[in-house]
Amino acid sequence: MSQACNHTTPEAIYPFDARGVAKRFRHAAIFGALDSLTPGETMRFVNDHDPLPLLNQLQARYGTAVQISYQQREPGAIVIDFSRVGVSS
Repeated sequence: MSQACNHTTPEAIYPFDARGVAKRFRHAAIFGALDSLTPGETMRFVNDHDPLPLLNQLQARYGTAVQISYQQREPGAIVIDFSRVGVSS
């Protein structure tokens, strides 16, 4: 039985490992990745530290259009899901 591709299911999770991106490019790369998500898609962000300044920037830029959900929050191992929930008008 074949399944149709449904981007509103939890399977629509795209990994983004910030540890492999040069520091000076990280925020621009993250914004670009989030801009490319459609509603229902999620970017799973992995980092070695808690990116609190980034989270503030994301909140200011996207408001309620991106939901932030920690999946793991331990020293040296941070995993956050950024989910596109809709387009702000």
